[in-house]
Amino acid sequence: MRKKETKRPTKDSPSSSKPNANIPEPEQVLKFIEKKSEHKPKISDLIREFNIRKNQDQEAFKDMVFLMIKNGKIIKGKTGQLKIAGQKMRGDIKQGRVDFVNARYAYVIVEGSDKDIWVSGMKMQNALDGDIVEVMVYENSVNNPHKGPEGEITKIIERKRDEFVGKIEISNRFSFVRADSRKMYVDIFIPAELVNKAETGDKVVVKIIEWPGRAKSPVGKVIKNLGKAGTNDAEIHSILEEYGLPYEFAESVIRDAENISEKISPEEIKRRRDFRNITTFTIDPFDAKDFDDALSIRPLENGLWEIGVHIADVTHYVKMNSVLEKEASQRATSVYLVDRVVPMLPEKLSNGLCSLRPNEDKLTFSAVFNIDEEGKIHDEWFGRTIIHSDRRFTYEEVQEVIENGKGDYDKEILLMNKIAYKLREERFRKGSISFESVEVKFKLDEKGVPLEVVNKVRKDAHKLIEDFMLLANKKVAEFVYKQRKGPAEKNTMVYRVHDNPNSEKLAALAVFAKKFGYEVRLEDEGKISTSLNKLSVDVEGKPEQNVLQSLAIRTMAKAIYTTEAEPHFGLAFKHYTHFTSPIRRYPDMMVHRLLQHYLDQGKPVDKKMLEEQCQHSSDMEKKASEAERASIKYKQVEYMSILAKEGDTFEGMISGVTDFGIFVEIISNKCEGMVRISDMTDDYYVFDPDNYRLVGKGKKKFYTLGDKVLVKVKKTDLEKRTIDLELATLQ
Repeated sequence: MRKKETKRPTKDSPSSSKPNANIPEPEQVLKFIEKKSEHKPKISDLIREFNIRKNQDQEAFKDMVFLMIKNGKIIKGKTGQLKIAGQKMRGDIKQGRVDFVNARYAYVIVEGSDKDIWVSGMKMQNALDGDIVEVMVYENSVNNPHKGPEGEITKIIERKRDEFVGKIEISNRFSFVRADSRKMYVDIFIPAELVNKAETGDKVVVKIIEWPGRAKSPVGKVIKNLGKAGTNDAEIHSILEEYGLPYEFAESVIRDAENISEKISPEEIKRRRDFRNITTFTIDPFDAKDFDDALSIRPLENGLWEIGVHIADVTHYVKMNSVLEKEASQRATSVYLVDRVVPMLPEKLSNGLCSLRPNEDKLTFSAVFNIDEEGKIHDEWFGRTIIHSDRRFTYEEVQEVIENGKGDYDKEILLMNKIAYKLREERFRKGSISFESVEVKFKLDEKGVPLEVVNKVRKDAHKLIEDFMLLANKKVAEFVYKQRKGPAEKNTMVYRVHDNPNSEKLAALAVFAKKFGYEVRLEDEGKISTSLNKLSVDVEGKPEQNVLQSLAIRTMAKAIYTTEAEPHFGLAFKHYTHFTSPIRRYPDMMVHRLLQHYLDQGKPVDKKMLEEQCQHSSDMEKKASEAERASIKYKQVEYMSILAKEGDTFEGMISGVTDFGIFVEIISNKCEGMVRISDMTDDYYVFDPDNYRLVGKGKKKFYTLGDKVLVKVKKTDLEKRTIDLELATLQ
């Protein structure tokens, strides 16, 4: 008689859900996995935890776990690690900086990591853009559409900012401020007693004082009232506040400036090289108020020409550790907005003492070159000087002399233009990049309302000044660098460096340029600049010029200040610095002090403090640039809101394509707006990122980067600084 076999429970057997007394209940297993999720337990870990020793019991336990997996209670990872269904597998905790993309998600940028960490908006724990945070990284990503590491923020280490600017809306019991910042996605709650006399519709600055645990909105108080939203001053001041840029000087700073003597003593003159009897002039915009550089020229007996680049000697007046010095180092730069300049230094200095006005003796720091008519430099000298400008030229006046060959100081101007051309030609021959984005300028009425948009045109007069300033900056950097006696004794210097272009962005540019029939060759790294310059020449005057040049500029790294003697790719200089604008750039003041220190045979300066100031100056320069763009965008929106009332149709070019619409730049005035995909109702459009286009699913019509389209203004929003467009006719 055949012996009856005992049937072993299978993974599907219900009996396996009822293990013997040596095996834990399923609920115990679930609780343990949940508790230990950060350590990624495996089945072997569970066996050890519950002390299951017998082989038979271990097999029964495994069967139970497999059934829980099959029933969807537990999920098993590729490496055998277990997690509760619906609970993401957790990994390392990392520290990084939040980069909010939109209200739905953000990235946490971890220094040294190749990939940013994607974080859902629901997992932000009230972190804001720019905050330093701890983020828990999931091992497996199930909801992340960006196919990279995913995580959730577990701790906010440091807030980037706690002050925001926005428009206040007041009710009887409480108020809200909606921040202007596009990366602040929640309103700020203001208790009635903290509105500080603000009224509905005012632009205010608020300080966050509390963020209750489960609250969606932080609590704040009004600390400054900028005026009624929509007025020019209120909006411009709100832009400066948004980027943390001061627009007023403290009384102590103004007082420090006012106390500076305007007299130049005979002893000071004796310490300087005297250029007062040499032909000297300034060349600036017609509406300039400060003149921080001048050029001098005279013939030498050996047939060469002596050309001096004279820069306002700001550090003679602004002493180390003074109130003025601390203010300048903190501001780091002047800010150039559409309707005003916010100076780094008070007016007494920027428009008075340090402005190289004609017919006045002025103290300067100079780079002087003995140069031939082919642009070859035979000798150079650096040091403190005194000048007396003979003439204040505008760019337009100098351009007229260049074009007509006659006028005040025509011989000198024509010769300097010839030499500048040679310097420029040599720079481009060595790989300097010639791309320039089209800049716009607004003509405003007395209230700041835009009347007209005009393109800034750079002609030979502008380039003449630029070439001699570049020469001075380059030669000062080389002079300090070459003075070093050896690797251990190299002189610390503040350099302006510019890294090589981003290879991925370059490849994308090449693909896009090819659609217009242009070739960007990337095989030889040494010839990338040559290829980019050829593209610049080829597109000049073409409708696609601005789009292609803007894309080319976006491939470039951002120039920064640093003590590292790295090259400047865009200019093709091995060493470069900023020496020529100490009225408006603090790094130039640093360079003046360092140069004089080394001329006096001083020892190398400590690097750490200089590097910190370089970083700060780079950061402030970025903020100033963003504020400038914001002010331009504000005036563009204001200008287009005026034109919109007339119902005009505009010819534009698609300057950007996203999954939510197309950006269109209006050709006549360079104002940019968006046609939202939700407003393109003639078909269902989908985003094709590989080809920079939207494609209609039904009619197969597509809109791609660089296409010309006709548009009308649908809506403008001055608060958000946005222009919504709609297609006037279909392609």
